[in-house]
Amino acid sequence: MGTITLSIDDRTEQEFRRLVEKILGRRKGALGEAATEAMDLWIREKTQEEVVRDALELTGKAYHF
Repeated sequence: MGTITLSIDDRTEQEFRRLVEKILGRRKGALGEAATEAMDLWIREKTQEEVVRDALELTGKAYHF
């Protein structure tokens, strides 16, 4: 398990902490669990964007069979 130190603007941090507490409670590890989920979602979104970009690039190339 890795450790990341981040600087986040105050508004984003407060809203994130508020939602984590509301959804997951104040239990130990809740903040890390939510941050991991957020990062996983971001990775999936960016990966999908990359796949679409690559596919669009391929459609622009001519292939002769």
